[in-house]
Order: sequence, then structure tokens, then C-alpha cells
Amino acid sequence: MTLRLDALRDWIAQRHALPAASLDLEVVAGDASLRGYCRVGLPDSRTRIVMDAPPALEDSRPFVAIGREWRDAGLPVPTIHAADLERGFLELDDLGDDSLHHHFTDEASARASTERALGVLDAIQHRAPVATLAPYTPAFLDEEMERFPDWGLSRWLEIDTPPLWPEVKAQLLEQIATLPTVAVHRDFDAMNLMIHEDTLWIIDFQGALAGPLGYDLVSLLRGRYRHWPKEDVATWIESFRQRVAATGDLPAHLDREAFRTAVEAIGVQRQLKILGQFCRLHLRDGKPHYLDWLPHFFAQLDDGLAALPALAPFQAWLRDTYAPAMRARLAQHCADQQHADQHHATTDGDEA
Repeated sequence: MTLRLDALRDWIAQRHALPAASLDLEVVAGDASLRGYCRVGLPDSRTRIVMDAPPALEDSRPFVAIGREWRDAGLPVPTIHAADLERGFLELDDLGDDSLHHHFTDEASARASTERALGVLDAIQHRAPVATLAPYTPAFLDEEMERFPDWGLSRWLEIDTPPLWPEVKAQLLEQIATLPTVAVHRDFDAMNLMIHEDTLWIIDFQGALAGPLGYDLVSLLRGRYRHWPKEDVATWIESFRQRVAATGDLPAHLDREAFRTAVEAIGVQRQLKILGQFCRLHLRDGKPHYLDWLPHFFAQLDDGLAALPALAPFQAWLRDTYAPAMRARLAQHCADQQHADQHHATTDGDEA
């Protein structure tokens, strides 16, 4: 890490014809990926964000291509001032530290923030080019869902996958296939929307694909920072449908009920992926704090399934088998962590 930080400092110093020793790199919060971010101050009082994305671990080409394309389309994304793809170094606009999730402090501000984010989503739907994006294929949607039984059931909970699992996936994919294809951010979350100079900016767009309309909508409405009542989610989904229909871009078969069913299906697909992926982040990547989110995303999944009566048997299995096992495993994990912390404290005290 130190060697890459030194190389990153040398690179940004050379970019601005400055002595490397004059630059301080302030490490800023990262994300669930293997990328790192630093803030650097320049002599003219400007600051920039420099990204460290080791090429062996992270491919920055999609970030650069999508970022430049979306900016050319008039979307609020940071300027990419320089990119060294061979070394995995990028220089970006500094959008500050005020992400939208900081404004989910009470119901009124969370509602206002959600409405503001929906305005940005409308802009993505209308402006983001689709043709150059890789497709969000049924095979990929299926692979994402498989993270739930692989990592969330077998590896973490050590329980069997229910026999109805193949039928659950088939029904979800059938519903998702009814939605038109648009540019999908794939992590349209309040954490990935930055407030800077009174504008809401989009970050972490490198995973964008040509995928189902409504994916980003339900990502926001059933995200990590608010558990909205089902009635509110249904109202927002219908308002979104009406806005899309007004542009002439919505197939006639997607009436109020059909559209909501399809959007809830893509939401369920995403929640299943998350429940598996967060276990993978713990088990494979050593990031146990993601486990704290499992009860929240299970509740989001349960709400989504409530709108899909054909999947009622699966919802019952989740409530009767998965949820108790998940909560018991979390309690055991917490107890194990407390025991380990006490052991370390005792050991440290003995050494002192």
C-alpha cells in the first residue's frame, strides 16, 4: 500500500509539475471495491481526488469510458482530468464529502432527498447512451442471484437451498424480461450521490449496463438508508411509470400493476444478490461490517416479495427458515467478536 501511495503521489506531482514532497495525500473513504481514494491539495487552492485502482484487481476502463460518455451527455458526473490505465491511477474532480445519505436524518429530509435523487434518475433515463453499454444479460442476473444460496446459505449459514429455488429464479427472470432496456447505474444509492455546489452528482458508475428499466428506481427506494412503507414505494413506482409513459418510451402492456410487479421482481433479484454478496464481502474479503446490513435488506426483500403473490411459498420459506437462521448466526458472530475483543484486551494488558 505504501509503495502504491508513493507511486500515486509521484504521478499526480508529475501531472502538475510539482515536487512530490510538497503534496500531502489524504485518504478518504472508499467503497466495497478494491479501489482507494485520496484527496490532494494543489498550490492554487484547488483539490482533486486521485483514485488508485490496481489493474490486476480493478479494471478502470469502464469507469473512464462511461464517465466521459455520460459527461458528454450532460449528466452530472465528475470530470476525469487524467487516467493512467496501465498503472490504475485517475485524477478526478473533488466533489467533497457530503453524500446524499447524510440527509436521511428524519422522514421529511429523507423524502426530500429521495425526490431529488429521482430527478437525477430521470436524467439518466433520458440522456445516458445505451448502445455502448454491455448488456445486463439474464445469465448475469442469474449468476448474481446464485450468490444468495452459494455465499448466504451454504457458506455462511450452512443450510440447504430450498427445492423451489430454480422456479423462483425462473419467475423473477420472466418478469424482469418484460421491462424495456435502459442505461442502468446498478448501484443507484444515496451513498453514490454527492451534493456539491448545490448540484447532485453521480459517482461509482463504472458498473453501468444496458439493463431493465426500474432497476435503479428500486435500488434507491429499497436501499440501505430508509425502510419506506410499502404504500410509499408503490406510489413512487407509479409516479415513475407515469413519467416514463409520458415520454412514449413505455410498452403498452406495462400498466400500473404489470409495471409494479416487474419492478418489484428486479428489486427482489437485487436483494437476493445483496444478501449473498454481503456474506461474500465478510467471508472472502474480510469486511464483516457488511453483515450488519443483512436484517435490513431481508426486510426490504420481504416487502418486495409481498407484491409478488406467485412467490408466496418462497417468502414463507425465507420467514420460517432463512430469517431465524440468519438472526441466530448474527448473534453468534457478535458474541464471537466480543469474545475476541475481550481476549485481545486481556492480552494487550498482560503485555503492558
